[in-house]
Amino acid sequence: MDANQLMGKALLDYYSGHYTTDMEFASNISEKDIYPLPYFFRDYKQMPPIEQTALARCNGSVLDIGAGSGNHSLYLQDIGVDVTALDNSKDALEVCRLRGIKKTELSSILAYNKTTFDTLLLLMNGIGIAQTLADLPAFLSHLKSLLKPGGQILVDSSDLQYMYERAPNGAILVPAKMTYYGQLDCELFYKNQKSEPFNWLYVDPVNFKEACTSVGLDFKILIKGDNYDYLAQLTALDKTPFL
Repeated sequence: MDANQLMGKALLDYYSGHYTTDMEFASNISEKDIYPLPYFFRDYKQMPPIEQTALARCNGSVLDIGAGSGNHSLYLQDIGVDVTALDNSKDALEVCRLRGIKKTELSSILAYNKTTFDTLLLLMNGIGIAQTLADLPAFLSHLKSLLKPGGQILVDSSDLQYMYERAPNGAILVPAKMTYYGQLDCELFYKNQKSEPFNWLYVDPVNFKEACTSVGLDFKILIKGDNYDYLAQLTALDKTPFL
């Protein structure tokens, strides 16, 4: 099963009162880790500072990409922001609707091109949707095409260097088969079901900035977390020639 569909099933089970077990996540650099389903239904006060900062920065029309259970969309809607929750899982969007979110879109972000927004929001390592470092520029270029003039992209990620040992010279010791240390091979597990393998990207600020520059986006870190995680604001570079 596709990982997004499996996650959507778990979210709908939880919201429908059929919570019996949590999801699990595994990657090529880690053992299985538990994803507690209640965490996906946290309120604003339970969100980490990176998420709270991103929500405070949202303005105008907002597209919440990979909305999941709708925590961020619900908060923004409650404070009067014009927000649309986008997800490619029918079950996840059903949860969003059941929770009262008025605007939803069933689509992958790469297939979406209906309209433009003032703010694109991608949280909980939202840049992971790009999947690989090689695909990051094209992914960012598509996001840029969805921005209104003066718009912004608010996205978080993590630099996974802390997951690896280092050589005496300080170099990160990355397994030979890996093309980039933040590009993981992953699987989700839920109720005796396993997702199809998928790539998930965690990108360091240097590579992130380079990818942004290559497609005409400015990269600015707004806040850093405690474990190499950070929130970035991306905006279109002004191409007006200097006179």
